[in-house]
Amino acid sequence: MYDFLQEGYRYRKLSVELKKKYGEKVYRLPINAGFSCPNREDGKPGCLFCDETGSGFTTIKGIDIKSQIAEMKERYFKRGIKKFIAYFQNYSNTYASPEVLKEIYYQAIDKDIVQISISTRPDCVSDEILDLLEQLRNKIEVSIEMGLQTANYHTLVKMNRGHTLAEYINAAMKIKNRDFELVSHVILNLPEDNMLDVIETAKILSVLGVDGVKIHSLYIVENTILGKMYKKEKIKIGTLEDYIERTVRFLEYLSPEIVIHRLVADPPKEGTIFGNWNKPKIQIINLIEKALEEKNTYQGKRFLSWYTPKTEKFKKQ
Repeated sequence: MYDFLQEGYRYRKLSVELKKKYGEKVYRLPINAGFSCPNREDGKPGCLFCDETGSGFTTIKGIDIKSQIAEMKERYFKRGIKKFIAYFQNYSNTYASPEVLKEIYYQAIDKDIVQISISTRPDCVSDEILDLLEQLRNKIEVSIEMGLQTANYHTLVKMNRGHTLAEYINAAMKIKNRDFELVSHVILNLPEDNMLDVIETAKILSVLGVDGVKIHSLYIVENTILGKMYKKEKIKIGTLEDYIERTVRFLEYLSPEIVIHRLVADPPKEGTIFGNWNKPKIQIINLIEKALEEKNTYQGKRFLSWYTPKTEKFKKQ
């Protein structure tokens, strides 16, 4: 039996895994380092769903990195949190020269920071960048977050991701060959994706050996290309029931070793014209967990039905 099942959970929760690793609660501090994105330059519009913050709407703007960290740490100190992950969040956080990146990353090294997490894109992962991150790893733990969103390469083109499935796989293999922790982002209810796409995404991430997955529900923000399409009724968002079913099935086909960082998106409080079916995030999490329980299923239940392990690491239930 998988260890998380023995612990009373139906999927491998990030909060539980962090507490095991560091001995206490660990919180992420989202950092705005002022990066841009190659998919938004030279007249490119960026991903259809990307807003002007580059998914960094929770970050603190207008102050340097050390001040951002100090301000956020102070908030959590009052709640008894003492260890943190510095998360370079918005836009593409490896989109600069190694010299510039080194100066930026090293500002996040702090006695209360246990790990630096860097969010990026497949087309911003070069050997030179990975060399730099290996140097950084000599001083502090480093993880890399990279968006795939879907295994459906037709959808990737329609969403104007600026990369294909093959490019994601190439970048992921480079990262894992350097033994970095890799967290992938997926959106399970993209327009035109179906359940087969959801299952295939879970399989590909499992084969690549990613360490974690952030599962997002698609939300739509004002003044984005997707927002304009939504208002003109050119796209349709599936039901909450469909999203729950997709999330359950995704988890079933996913390797039980992969840590689940998130089950649903956390849309901005301002400017969102569609988000989470007008329900609080915690309510959707509860509904997903309830569905897992009612179906008597769990992360990895269907994993061995398609994956042939080379070792005895995974055993049938």
